[in-house]
Amino acid sequence: MELHDVWFVLIAVLWIGYFFLEGFDFGVGILTKLLARDRPERRVLINTVGPVWDGNEVWLLSAGGATFAAFPEWYATLFSGFYLPLLLILVCLIVRGVAFEYRAKRPEENWQRNWEHAIFWTSLLPAFLWGVAFANIVHGVKIDQDFEYVGTVGDLLNPYALLGGLVTLTLFTFHGAVFTALKTVGDIRERARKLATKVGLVTAVCALLFLLWTQVDSGDGKSLVALVVAVAALVAALVANQAGREGWSFALSGLTIVAAVTMLFLTLFPNVMPSSLNADWNLTVTNASSSPYTLKIMTWCAAIATPVVMVYQGWTYWVFRKRIGTQHLAEPVH
Repeated sequence: MELHDVWFVLIAVLWIGYFFLEGFDFGVGILTKLLARDRPERRVLINTVGPVWDGNEVWLLSAGGATFAAFPEWYATLFSGFYLPLLLILVCLIVRGVAFEYRAKRPEENWQRNWEHAIFWTSLLPAFLWGVAFANIVHGVKIDQDFEYVGTVGDLLNPYALLGGLVTLTLFTFHGAVFTALKTVGDIRERARKLATKVGLVTAVCALLFLLWTQVDSGDGKSLVALVVAVAALVAALVANQAGREGWSFALSGLTIVAAVTMLFLTLFPNVMPSSLNADWNLTVTNASSSPYTLKIMTWCAAIATPVVMVYQGWTYWVFRKRIGTQHLAEPVH
């Protein structure tokens, strides 16, 4: 296996990790409006992801940085062609981080309510737009012979991409509901389980349609295996949730994300960004990659830094592993 193939796999792993981890805290942010009945319950939801949300975003920074360094042509075409949706995602992530930190800085009702609105919308929009972006990457976009995107923003809003956005939105919401049931106690835990069942059924329908469309369009035997694993894991997550086994349900909903994203990368390889105009203009792991020397240096750096980051992040989750409820909330200090 060549180094550019290795880095394609590593970038896929980074995106899988990002969607697994950031997926549930996007879902929790969405649930602040769908599940929480009052401000204390919204505080509980926010507190479940409070210690970890910023660490989850490290995976996005790593994925973006690795793409820039390992496949600069892919990075350039992607960020120029998808400029507006990616900019909107970036703005949402910035506002979302500020909302988490500033919501409790003042006691006024309007102040806290406005930041809670911001948390909801800046969780919902990226959850949808990431699906739209990746669906377009897999399906193919208008790339010319100079490897430049020549389409419009409207071209990105095609039926396949919109379905992809709906899949990530519902899947992340389901993942977040299962995480909430795993991390809370009392009435909010029971309501999270019930909501997870409803959202999970919608997710199953949307995901099955999207993955089957992907398989028919550009799949092979390997992607079919990933499709079967994703669908089976989602069904098993619903069953485990119904049985009150929140730990198993969360692990299986995470496996659904892992298998679904793996399927997308399997259908993509050896391309990194197919052209819908001419297959000869596809960006591939070969023509979009950096020099072998650059990839070699990156490999050594990744081998040293990645284990340290993963151990630290795992320790963070271990420290904040306990369930919480409204009875655990401290009095706010301003």
